[in-house]
Amino acid sequence: MDTARLRELVTADGPFASVYFEDTHDTEDASKRLELKWRELREQLSGQGADTSMLDALEASVLEGEVPVGVSGRALIAVGDAVMLDQHLSEPPAASVARLSERPYLVPLAEHGELPPPHVVAVVDSVGADITAVDERGNIVDARTVEGNEHHIHKPRGGAWAHRNIQQHAEELVKQNIELAADHVGSVARRIGASLVVSAGAPEPRKALIEALPETVREHATEVGSGGRHQGSSEQELNTEVNELLTEATRQRRENGVERFTAALAKPTGLAVQGLEAVTTALREANVETLLVGDPGDAEVSVGSEPYLLAVQEEALRTLGDENVRRARADEALPVAATMTDADVIHVGDRVDLTEGFGAILRHD
Repeated sequence: MDTARLRELVTADGPFASVYFEDTHDTEDASKRLELKWRELREQLSGQGADTSMLDALEASVLEGEVPVGVSGRALIAVGDAVMLDQHLSEPPAASVARLSERPYLVPLAEHGELPPPHVVAVVDSVGADITAVDERGNIVDARTVEGNEHHIHKPRGGAWAHRNIQQHAEELVKQNIELAADHVGSVARRIGASLVVSAGAPEPRKALIEALPETVREHATEVGSGGRHQGSSEQELNTEVNELLTEATRQRRENGVERFTAALAKPTGLAVQGLEAVTTALREANVETLLVGDPGDAEVSVGSEPYLLAVQEEALRTLGDENVRRARADEALPVAATMTDADVIHVGDRVDLTEGFGAILRHD
C-alpha cells in the first residue's frame, strides 16, 4: 500500500476512530442491514469513549455515502468531528472493527484497501482518443479528448492514381492523429508515474497508439479488446477489462514485495529483517522501504515523542534522551511510523510467516 495519501491523516492529533465493516449491497434490505450494522459499531465506539460529534460525523458518512454495487467493504477513520478517510474496500473484512485509539488503525486498510497503481486509459480511433489518467490516490487528474484532423479520413475504394493519393493522405492523417494522442498519453503517464497504460478501441488504432508511445511508457502499455469511442454499449465491458487489469497489477505489486522480502531475507547480507526488535530499529532509523505486516496479535511496543521513535523496550528510547515514552499496540504504531517515514505497507496474509508479525525491506545496510 502506497502510504503517501495517508500522511495528513497520521499527523493529525488523535484520538482516532477506525471503522471497518462489510458494506455489501446485493439484496433489497441492504440499507436496513447497514443501519443495524452501524448501530452496533456506534455502540462499540461509544463504549470506548468516542464523543457524540465524532459518532455523528461517522454516521453521516456511513448512511449518506455513495452506495456500492455488489460485494464491498468500507473503511472510515475519523478525528474529532471530521472523517478523514472514507473508502470502499475491494472485499469485506473477515470481521467488523470499531477501534478508538491514539493512532489510526491501518492494517485492515493495507489488507483490503490498497488502491490500484497510477494508470492511464486511452480509447482510440483514427481521429483521436478519449484519455483518462488516475493518480496513486485514485483521483482522476486528467480527462480529455485529444483529436486531430478528420478531413478525408476515410480511405476511398478503387485503384486510380487519384484514389491512391487520397488514400495515402488519409493514412497520413490517421498517423498524425494517433501520434498526437500518444504524445499526450506519454506526457501524462510520465507525470503521474503510471505503471499501467491501457489502449482500447479498434485493433489497428489501439496498436498504433502503443507503437507511438515513448519506450519508457510503452513497456507499461497493454491492449484490451473492448471499448470504442462513442460506443456507450461497450463502456461497461471496457470498465470490466480495465478493472481486471488493475486488480492483477495490485496483486502482482504485493506479490513482488513479498518475493523481494523472502529473497533478501535468505541472503546473509540481504536488505531484509523481521521481528519487532529489528523492525522497530529500522523504522527508528528511517531505514524501511517497505513494512510487511502479518498477524502481530496484541503485541505492544514503546513509542517516543515522535511517531517513528519506536523500540521494544523503553530504555532504548530513554537512552536517546526521550522522556515522553509510552506503550502502544504494535499493529497501530508500526504502520503509522512507516507512513511517517515514506515507507510502503504490505499485508502478507498467509503468504509468509513473519516473526512476531512484522518484517521489513530495508533501504540500505
